[in-house]
Amino acid sequence: MKTVSMVFAISLLALSSCLHAASVGEAAPVFQLQDQYGETHGLEDFRGKWLVVFFYPRADTPGCTTEACNFRDNIYAIRGAGAEVVGISVDAVDDQRKFSDKYKLPFTLLSDHDGAICDAYGVLRSLGATGIARRESFLIGPDGVIVRHYDRVDPETHTQQVITDLKQLSDRAG
Repeated sequence: MKTVSMVFAISLLALSSCLHAASVGEAAPVFQLQDQYGETHGLEDFRGKWLVVFFYPRADTPGCTTEACNFRDNIYAIRGAGAEVVGISVDAVDDQRKFSDKYKLPFTLLSDHDGAICDAYGVLRSLGATGIARRESFLIGPDGVIVRHYDRVDPETHTQQVITDLKQLSDRAG
């Protein structure tokens, strides 16, 4: 009976995520999470800048590593466009630190260990008795409003897509 209740609760959580997903044109869901070094960061810390928030399933897995390393390798182009990058997964702080250190990631990785922020953005997916983030990203404007939602992310090409969008948006704003 306990297992059935847990499966039902996870199913409801997944359904609620789909119904309340963050949407383009809306204020981005607020977060306060610990980074890979135990420091707390919130959405408000990035106000006034473009922010790329990429959600990923698990640190140090093939697709997640490819995506994170592509953001690392293109960080100067992204920052040159006035943006910062934040990665979020349900991994523990220590796992985020190991991932960041191993691949020398020059951006913040946040630990959403209980999945609440993944749920708020509508990217939480059940995986057995636990949840993981779907590989999706959001481009948040300097005013805190979501301007792009990337729901079909290819880890190989996603970073270039984000850079192209940042340049187009910067050209329109300038």
